[in-house]
Amino acid sequence: MCELLGINSASKVYANDLLTEFYSHSKFHPNGWGLAVFHGDMAQIEKQPISAKESIYLKQRLRHKIMEKVLIAHIRLATMGSVDYENCHPFVRQDTCGRRWTLAHNGTLFHGDLVNKYFYTQEGTTDSERILFYIIDKINRDQTDLGRPLIESERFAVINEVVNTLADGNKLNILLYDGELMYVHTNYAHSLYISESDDTVLIATNPVGNQPWKELPMNTLLAFKNGRQVYSGNNHGKEYIDNEQDTKFLYLDSAWL
Repeated sequence: MCELLGINSASKVYANDLLTEFYSHSKFHPNGWGLAVFHGDMAQIEKQPISAKESIYLKQRLRHKIMEKVLIAHIRLATMGSVDYENCHPFVRQDTCGRRWTLAHNGTLFHGDLVNKYFYTQEGTTDSERILFYIIDKINRDQTDLGRPLIESERFAVINEVVNTLADGNKLNILLYDGELMYVHTNYAHSLYISESDDTVLIATNPVGNQPWKELPMNTLLAFKNGRQVYSGNNHGKEYIDNEQDTKFLYLDSAWL
């Protein structure tokens, strides 16, 4: 499993200490690191296909103050896709109305029939990137049908439908940002946590910092804006539970990395 860290706040948050602790976990997730900070939906992406603890660039980056309202960070333990730059998270893709979507994923699609068609058009080889392609196609379809960009509630409805569909039999922890809403989902127990204080929300695979944390609600898509929850989807009930068949699949796939 990879690890995720997300910040969504109404005001800029000093993130250096949180990021330093988060990236220290890379000894267990050595196959790449990534960082996305945002100005509207414009994502500044920095990533490398090496362990965060071995990155001279990242050490230098963390010496400079990082103050952001919205941030997504990722450290990778490769379970699908080779250890290359193209397979490092987060991934960014633009829809037909010009909105940019940024996604980081922690998990595996063991049943990926709906997204496998994107294998030949994606830049890398991860199932995570294919999830983003699938999302953008769904957004584009609805925008074409309506003849206009989707509003917030309509975008949330699309992502809720995608999550409800892909969660079945798959491990689906995601952080997704569309320039206005940060979408968060887990269907795997004890693998994503939330900390809420004033106008700031933190999301992490493993709690960082000294603030209080609690487990994120399971099997339910949530969306945050300016540090507050603004949407909640239905509980789809499709919890992922480890099993021998999927463990064997991961072992065989990782043998090719």
